[in-house]
Amino acid sequence: MAITGRFVVLALAGLVPLVLFPSWPTVLLVCVVLVLALVLDLLLAASPAKLVLERLQPGNVTLAGSAESVVSVTNATGRKLNAVIRDAWQPSAGATNPVQRLAVPAGERRRMTVTLVPRRRGDLESPHVTIRSLGPLGLAARQRTRPLPGQLRVLPPFHSKRHLPSKLRKLRELDGRAAVQIRGAGTEFDSLRDYVRGDDVRSIDWRATARRTSVVVRTWRPERDRRVVVVLDTSRTAAARIEDEPRLDTGIEAALLLAVLAERGGDRVDFLAYDRRLRARVESASKGNLLGQLVQAMAPLEAELIELDWQQIPGQVRAVSAHRSLVVLLTALDGGAPEEGLLPTVAQLSRQHVVIVASVRDPLLAAMKAERTTASQVFRAAAAERALLERAAVTAQLRQLGAEVVDAEPLDVPPLLADTYIRLKAAGRL
Repeated sequence: MAITGRFVVLALAGLVPLVLFPSWPTVLLVCVVLVLALVLDLLLAASPAKLVLERLQPGNVTLAGSAESVVSVTNATGRKLNAVIRDAWQPSAGATNPVQRLAVPAGERRRMTVTLVPRRRGDLESPHVTIRSLGPLGLAARQRTRPLPGQLRVLPPFHSKRHLPSKLRKLRELDGRAAVQIRGAGTEFDSLRDYVRGDDVRSIDWRATARRTSVVVRTWRPERDRRVVVVLDTSRTAAARIEDEPRLDTGIEAALLLAVLAERGGDRVDFLAYDRRLRARVESASKGNLLGQLVQAMAPLEAELIELDWQQIPGQVRAVSAHRSLVVLLTALDGGAPEEGLLPTVAQLSRQHVVIVASVRDPLLAAMKAERTTASQVFRAAAAERALLERAAVTAQLRQLGAEVVDAEPLDVPPLLADTYIRLKAAGRL
């Protein structure tokens, strides 16, 4: 039960006879009138328990978009329903009008539409709907909370998609370029041609040369249908916020751009999200739209406040691909993790695979390094300088192990990672 402002006004109006006729019978009479009016209003209100509620699920929406949650209310009582209804979406769902007034005649149906503008990625929920049914006098209401589960999956926005056309043009130029003399594990035989000065003598096809009067060499082109394994770190380091966005979200953007680019380039893409257990997996052999499967798998991912189990990473990659692949590790280069697990893991993976380590660098470090006006700013600049030097040292160690490193600010990580993939493909290293 709930009382309204009208009942409060009526109770204040009851003070008038008390002032004019101050006596106990007057007090009793005023109280009886107020209670009778309250009870009568409650009895004449439609029962919230007898309403038939149905929800039309809003489905999926990207973080930059909006959706509508529709609740259908059928009045199965014999009285007209005058109600205030609240759809209990969590605050991050961004419900613009979660509380609405609804008038439903007996035996009829009305719809309540709530506009959702989500402010974070993931699965958002509304567990119930609260109905406050007002009486005809508007003095009191019968209130009841009814379970009516609703769910909205907010997909990653994929802002880095704007880089895709330019990267695809580079891939097409790579495929359409004249065949070059590249020898190694990352190439396919293309054709034969006459030897010219400067060609690698190891490319000479002696059998074809014996059948002709001139020396013939084999030409090679970058391979297609290679394996790309993207491993996204979902441990505690992924929870760090850089420019008001978790490091995990930047990793998701980079993984989406690389995966779509590699698929368009003819390669097979596998995605893993891992910390101490597998959080999500998308296999290249599965049927359907790869981008759609990736965003569905990435949407509910959250950073876990635990350490990454680096020793399990090679086994996870081996379970996906036993052959030579491009392994992309989207992780952090700070927090003490590199020396403890990243470097040994990269050393192990580099024996069989081509490895790229991609990490997000906080732009605040460069800003702190440049500000040295006051004493406190000098100390902060020194701390920033030390952090940058430590990252540079880890980067140098990773490159000595044979890995490629992408260490950039959030907006630069996705395109730079895509450029590294194209460069490796052009060099025949995949």
